[in-house]
Amino acid sequence: MGGTSQKKKKEKQEETLKDFISWFEIPAINFQQAVDFYNRIFNMDMETQFDGNYAMAFFPAEKGIGGAIVTGPNSIPGIIGPLLYLNAGKDLNRILNRVEGAGGRIVMTKTLINPESGYFAIFIDSEGNKLALHSKE
Repeated sequence: MGGTSQKKKKEKQEETLKDFISWFEIPAINFQQAVDFYNRIFNMDMETQFDGNYAMAFFPAEKGIGGAIVTGPNSIPGIIGPLLYLNAGKDLNRILNRVEGAGGRIVMTKTLINPESGYFAIFIDSEGNKLALHSKE
């Protein structure tokens, strides 16, 4: 009998997750091309790290969810699989307008999800990965 009551207490103590993503990696074959692409569309300079067979370039995130561009074994770009939505700030067109000039391709222009959720757009990066941008306006 005591086991059931302890199990219920444990279930109640489980924390409710606020964010369901804790880290993301965008695969790349041509590492420098991918770093240049994201640096250009987000107007930033990514910090890079080389460790044996892997190279990583980190999205500058002081708080919240971080991520990196990764080159190495099993880091294979593609358009099939989960779709990652990158935060594009206030208005995603600011970043989306840089995609083609940086070597990417726009698949879906800025589209309203609904007034509460904001907007999204889908693009293919310089490595062939399909990603999305999200903004409130």
